[in-house]
Amino acid sequence: MSEAPKLEPRSLEAVTAAVQDGEDASLLHPELLISDLLRYGVAASLALVTLGTVVTFFRHPDYLVSSEALLRLTSPHPVPHTLGDVVAGALAARGQAFVMAGLLVMMAVPVMRVALSLLIFRQQKDRLYVGITATVLAMLVLSFLLGAAH
Repeated sequence: MSEAPKLEPRSLEAVTAAVQDGEDASLLHPELLISDLLRYGVAASLALVTLGTVVTFFRHPDYLVSSEALLRLTSPHPVPHTLGDVVAGALAARGQAFVMAGLLVMMAVPVMRVALSLLIFRQQKDRLYVGITATVLAMLVLSFLLGAAH
């Protein structure tokens, strides 16, 4: 196994400029890619949850002043559970669907991080970590599939 060359960390702006200037794309630092994935994934999740909360209270201003109305919001009732329900609810501008989409993004970010790591290890030709990461990714996907079946 050949070891990947050790490169000094560069800012995202420096890496982007280097790639635009024609430098080899393999000089992209895995740590920056993973960091950006996590940062932007969490930001997207937060934005969706915030949007959903604002939409919910905008469409139902009585939640702010009526304890009975707020009880309807917090009591168990049908919320979108499938991806199709979430998409349909978001298209209908339902706040709960945006919140659920934000939660789904938050759950997907670590899985995407593992998938990105798999691609990085594959590019680095590190077969041991490709195998380990592929196993972890398979177990994550299997757990989601089994969870969806129940």
